[in-house]
Amino acid sequence: MAKGESITQWNKSGDTSTLRNRKSFPTSAPNTPVSKGQSCPTGNDAQSSNGTSAQFSSRLSDRHMCTVLLVLVVGLSFSTRLYKITEPPHVCWDETHFGKMGSYYINRTFFFDVHPPLGKMLIGLAGYMTGYDGTFPFMKPGDKYEHHNYWGMRGFCAVLGSLLPIFAYLIVLELSRSETAALIAASLLIFDTGCITISQYILLDPILMFFIMAAVLSMVKFNQQVYRPFSASWWLWLVLTGVNLAGALGVKFVGLFVILLVGLNTVWDLWRLLGDLSLSLVDIAKHFLARVVGLILFPLFFYVTVFAIHFVVLNKSGPGDGFFSSAFQSRLIGNNLHNASMPEYLAYGSTITVKNLRIAGGYLHSHWHLYPEGVGARQQQVTAYLHKDYNNLWLVHRQNTQSPTPDLVRHGDIIRLEHKETTRNLHSHLHEAPLTKKHFQVTGYGNNGTGDANDLWQVEVCGGQKGDLVKVLRSKVRFLHRATGCVLYSSGKTLPKWGWEQVEVTCSPYLKETPSSQWNIEDHINPKLPNISLSVLKPHFLEILLESHIVMIRGNSGLKPKDNEMNSKPWHWPINYQGLRFSGVNETEYRVYLLGNPVLWWMNLASLGLYLIMVAVASVALQRGFSLSQKRKGGGLLLLGWLLHYAPFYTMGRVLYYHHYFPAMLFSSMLTGILGSSFVIVSPQNIGPFYLFHPLSYGMTGPLAHEPGSSMAGLKWMDSWEF
Repeated sequence: MAKGESITQWNKSGDTSTLRNRKSFPTSAPNTPVSKGQSCPTGNDAQSSNGTSAQFSSRLSDRHMCTVLLVLVVGLSFSTRLYKITEPPHVCWDETHFGKMGSYYINRTFFFDVHPPLGKMLIGLAGYMTGYDGTFPFMKPGDKYEHHNYWGMRGFCAVLGSLLPIFAYLIVLELSRSETAALIAASLLIFDTGCITISQYILLDPILMFFIMAAVLSMVKFNQQVYRPFSASWWLWLVLTGVNLAGALGVKFVGLFVILLVGLNTVWDLWRLLGDLSLSLVDIAKHFLARVVGLILFPLFFYVTVFAIHFVVLNKSGPGDGFFSSAFQSRLIGNNLHNASMPEYLAYGSTITVKNLRIAGGYLHSHWHLYPEGVGARQQQVTAYLHKDYNNLWLVHRQNTQSPTPDLVRHGDIIRLEHKETTRNLHSHLHEAPLTKKHFQVTGYGNNGTGDANDLWQVEVCGGQKGDLVKVLRSKVRFLHRATGCVLYSSGKTLPKWGWEQVEVTCSPYLKETPSSQWNIEDHINPKLPNISLSVLKPHFLEILLESHIVMIRGNSGLKPKDNEMNSKPWHWPINYQGLRFSGVNETEYRVYLLGNPVLWWMNLASLGLYLIMVAVASVALQRGFSLSQKRKGGGLLLLGWLLHYAPFYTMGRVLYYHHYFPAMLFSSMLTGILGSSFVIVSPQNIGPFYLFHPLSYGMTGPLAHEPGSSMAGLKWMDSWEF
């Protein structure tokens, strides 16, 4: 009896997973009950109406309404982003960086940036396609564009920014099946002054957010194909998800956050498939391999292809050369190492330049000037210089005698380095360094190559062993000071004016291998040795791909605030504590201020807290056996998306800015849309705050907010706002 009751109860409860019946519905999903007028019916819904013309007519009307709403969202989104797109007609904020980088692509000039290249490539392409010739210098904010054609690059970013509310509408509609929720989510982005501002200028942010939202939309669409595995639409959305993931990562490394979101969703999806007993292990393996191809291999190929194009296009020497190794520079047209020839292995009697491997580490350098009184020993200065110069040349000698034959230098050899111009030896002693007080001072000492035991350095090839030769350009070398045991080091610190604001060189007692203590031989002159073409030593693609990523990551972690610009903290962002000046400061200038619509942002913040409370209450109710009449779907995914795009910034040591929060804001706005449909937070209520704060986006002139007659009078609700 108990067994029979148990079986009956199992059947009544409907606990059997839909996954276990998946094979019964190979081409279409079961109908989902929805409230009339709250969702846009699919084609299947219209065809499967109960045969009555009234129901069919009602569903057709709902589809027309959905189309009208989508057209409305499209119209409002594009009109708010493209309005006054050419104003102000001067460089604003980070346009000085990304507009300049677009010009570099047009001119094929190599440069360095801490972000992957896709966003700048697209900006350059947009400028090229709309007639920009790449000649504007983008020197500093405020520079007038004059006759230069800049609207194409701004317009491209604005178009991508215009798609964000549209994507939000479609994502929320798919998740919640509620057109009210979708409309609220879209309106929160349409009427957000911050989202408008960040979309109207030559920046990476609208491009990044486009790929993030496109990836989420593609993922949600792919999830809806669960009953049509391996169909054309299933493959389409899977591949589009992968492409957009690669695009997000190709613009900025924070694209990793949306990759993690999709990855977690994929793991959960595969876990559910594993529990579907109607699927064989072969079927599950096919699903797994399809996701590996669509979400890992194909995106990886696309991402690497972006870098391949980047290296092919930027083939001329430019301002980014010095950030990369000598071997990397040898592939750039116009660089002194391009198509050059020199001896392959370092030898005694050679004239060389020695380059530090840290970012902006510089060339080992000396000059006739002495250290000033009170700064160590009053001997000749040794520095690191970021530019090529005659004073970067050094002669390589044996420790005691000069050899008439050009014997090769090997790992473990003890050498002297004589500065060619001043004939002083590279020297160190126990005096403290000028800036890095725990390190020792490095000087030039002696005359015509004569000095003392403190001039001796042991050559160490990183990763090598005794007897290994030192390869020009390719070998990473350290110089160990024989007398003190310290290692030659570029600290990266800028010396005062007495040091000509060059980079400090020290001798570090800390022997851990770091780029600051690693050097390579760049120029190598020795007429007694045969030369080889440096084309033989050019790195292959995978080497320069790896090096570029190492340099980008180091550069990203070492970012410092700009002059007169305050960085912000992650807790500032959700509460809209402080914005960013895009243009202008005083009342005579055209002012644009990046600040989210405070009413909408605070509404988003309240929604995050409310959703957590609702989940807690619902969990307790379900645990106590209560039945919930209404369930809001998709909120968990959006909350996870917000967390993944926000929480990691608390762990970052680099400088942070307000605009880093905008990808997370997209997810909180969509979550507010889902919750708002329950509390009738209708879209027209978003227009009022937008009207009040729209001058922040579209420009202000005249009195400041705290002065009478200002267009923003009475709206500076927080003292930290700077408009």
